[in-house]
Amino acid sequence: MSAVKRNIRTKPSPKNWQGSNRNDCQLLSITKVDNFIIREYIPCMATKERLASLLEREDGKFISGEAIAEILGITRAAVWKNIRLLQEDGYLIEAVKNRGYRLTGANDVLSPGSVTKYLGGAAEEFSLEVTGSVTSTNTVMKERADSLPDWHVLIAQSQSEGRGRSGRSFYSPAETGLYISIIQRPDIPAWQATKITTAAAVAACRAIEECTGESAGIKWVNDVYVRNRKVCGILTEASFSMETGELEWVIMGIGFNVYEPQGGFPEDIAHIAGAISTERIKDLRSRMAASFMKHFRDLCRDLNASDFYSEYRKRSFIIGRQITVFKAEGPVNAEAVGIDDECRLEVVYGDGTRETLSSGEVSIRTV
Repeated sequence: MSAVKRNIRTKPSPKNWQGSNRNDCQLLSITKVDNFIIREYIPCMATKERLASLLEREDGKFISGEAIAEILGITRAAVWKNIRLLQEDGYLIEAVKNRGYRLTGANDVLSPGSVTKYLGGAAEEFSLEVTGSVTSTNTVMKERADSLPDWHVLIAQSQSEGRGRSGRSFYSPAETGLYISIIQRPDIPAWQATKITTAAAVAACRAIEECTGESAGIKWVNDVYVRNRKVCGILTEASFSMETGELEWVIMGIGFNVYEPQGGFPEDIAHIAGAISTERIKDLRSRMAASFMKHFRDLCRDLNASDFYSEYRKRSFIIGRQITVFKAEGPVNAEAVGIDDECRLEVVYGDGTRETLSSGEVSIRTV
């Protein structure tokens, strides 16, 4: 039997890679096609992240320690060390003698590879960054806003100083939540920036329903509810030119309570906070991140689309309800009677006067 001639062919590097030398990237896979060995490279990352991407790519199939060592260019001892590190990060990895390693069970650890996999072709529309713990995704993005490209996405596993509206904190534990900030520079008047918040709320509802089948509704203006519990909050921040009045950038930050944290939610929010899923589901956070990103991007292409506002109104469960409007002078009781074409809340107070609210805080009253 004659030996197969083995030629080496490598896939070209994407244009946005830094450098063309293969030392600037890492080997992801080796595939035999006819008489060729195709080696696929991806940009450099830490060994642990490279190993995670490789295991995710195998999608539950065993891969030997020897093969991992060859593909990643590390020793067998380094393979074992990094397997342990991934397990400490929450990856469920099965190790079987003479077979190797594979991901098992409902792995739901966020990584660039897992999010990109579910983005599919839409990945080209984003600049994606996935990290561990940050102070706040919005804070980090604001500090780097001038140097970031449009549609740069920062996803964090947890936040130590997560922020909500009106300066409130946003509880952001590790392993159970999904925290995303996205920067864009839309060509819209500054006063229309609030439409980005409403677009995010609709996109969040779509992502939840698409990935879990749970029905999601909106409490004006930026809270998403599942099973009568708040599971998602949105904070949109912007910078605009004082000279021209034009927007310089808008950063939309969103936090999802995907699972209930161990020990439950803190006492001060336990009466209102809830989780999207009651059980761990394989790659749920990655799938939700990708789904949200795609829906949000689509909605932001035309913030004036009539079907967008129709969906926002349809999902709003506050219309017709007795509410409390929190004003600077104190809380005032009212009835929510509608949402206009700018997604502003129309209310009627007890004395019959009407007001249209473009922002602010409201709560539903139990009567």
